[in-house]
Amino acid sequence: MNCRFDGQPLSHVFVDLDYCPPSNSYLRPSELNQSEIYYPLKLFVSERTFLVQVDEYMRAENIFSEDYAYFSSYSKSWLSHAEQYVAQMCHRFAYGTESLVVELASNDGYLLQYFKACNIPVLGIEPSLSVATTAQAKDIETIVDFFGLALAERLRSERKRADLIVANNVLAHVPDLNDFVGGMKLLLAPEGVITVEFPHLMHLIEKIEFDTIYHEHYSYFSFYTVQIIFASHGLEIFDVEELKTHGGSLRIYAQHIDGMHAKSPAVEELLRTEQARGMREMAYYKGFQAKVDSIKFNLLSFLLQKKILKKWDAYSELDFWHHANRKEDNPKSVRREWTPTYEIERLQNWGKATDYYQSRFHEEEDNKSKATEELHDLIQELGGELYQALEDSNEWEERPLK
Repeated sequence: MNCRFDGQPLSHVFVDLDYCPPSNSYLRPSELNQSEIYYPLKLFVSERTFLVQVDEYMRAENIFSEDYAYFSSYSKSWLSHAEQYVAQMCHRFAYGTESLVVELASNDGYLLQYFKACNIPVLGIEPSLSVATTAQAKDIETIVDFFGLALAERLRSERKRADLIVANNVLAHVPDLNDFVGGMKLLLAPEGVITVEFPHLMHLIEKIEFDTIYHEHYSYFSFYTVQIIFASHGLEIFDVEELKTHGGSLRIYAQHIDGMHAKSPAVEELLRTEQARGMREMAYYKGFQAKVDSIKFNLLSFLLQKKILKKWDAYSELDFWHHANRKEDNPKSVRREWTPTYEIERLQNWGKATDYYQSRFHEEEDNKSKATEELHDLIQELGGELYQALEDSNEWEERPLK
């Protein structure tokens, strides 16, 4: 795999989440008896640009298709976020009836509807027919196509230049970053502004937000990485805001280099913060796999423990019922109580084993793959045999009733 930005080969694995089905590709009832396709979810990190990315195992045309299932307007909190954004942009940049706002990946018109309500001309660009049709029904002009240099050139030939380009949570979904950012540069009016929102890689790593990794997200960005990508296309980031959305996101403001907007101190402050955290050193990225595995192993251990306790409670309750219905005149009655000694010991051994294998992830690189393989074998053995033991166990302990 090559870096999506500079084209150089990648060799450093950031995290390997094995194989997963594509998100938002829900099975229909008629497909439930068919095999579901799983794709590798293995991310690499560039030692030059620190861009984190997954390979394009699924083409964007197959993900953002005519039956794409995600409609932004279903989320009330996201509608509120969009409405507040529109109010903020109108106040800060004084857009009016002579302006043009273009949103890339405009979905169902969730955001442009608020600009339109202010009598500001809008244009949506959305590749998924299902959501684009909904936007068009709201009388929001929407082009059903993927955005890039070709579409930007076509719009320029129609004398359309954007005073504001909005790209909320779309940069991560773009397989060809240079085509996309280059298209924004071409479409932007001389004094125009670009705003882009995207999840901040720093939060993903430090909060271990691996649940936000999926095939639709081709790339994962630090602020530093986005800055060098934009600069390579003649765009300058002049401001940045930290947002709480999607586990911690950034909103960047960009313009043509030497544009009219002065650079905010927030830009250098965030660059210094990332550098202080170590985000420009490979060591920052190498420990993420072990953190993810630790959560996985702890969850499996927790679930197996709950399985044992549930079975234990079930047997104890059943035994109490039998005892309550016995004749009271039998002084020699004994109570048989199920005690899963064998299973408990195995669970304790599991805990020791997982601790051992997790510790090996911190050793030299050569041991990591072997430790992972051994630990997966352990999980398979215990996960299967322990459940079977719970079902078949005949270990009973007899003791006189008190």
